[in-house]
Amino acid sequence: MSSQTAAGEPVHVEDREQFEDLTDDGIVLVDYWADWCGPCKMLEPTIDELADEVDDLLVLKVDVDEHQDLAQDAGVRGIPALQFYADGEEAERLVGVQEKDDLLRVVESLR
Repeated sequence: MSSQTAAGEPVHVEDREQFEDLTDDGIVLVDYWADWCGPCKMLEPTIDELADEVDDLLVLKVDVDEHQDLAQDAGVRGIPALQFYADGEEAERLVGVQEKDDLLRVVESLR
């Protein structure tokens, strides 16, 4: 996992270079969201819990309004969208509000 990460809390992506660097290694969950998105707000506590509780998971948050290019490149058409990476490769994608247990199962399958 990158040394640029803060354990226990999601990392808000600032630019493409940071995104590419942080998704290049280990297990990464990218949460595509927007401030105006009700389902995104419903999912936020679950995402925060995962970031805090799962030691080998890096959680990134991409605001689709600020980073339309990243969302477009990822093919995000609806939010919340969750993209899992394993060692730099996209491994799973989920759209909509998800249960914590379902997200944990994905993480476990990527270990």
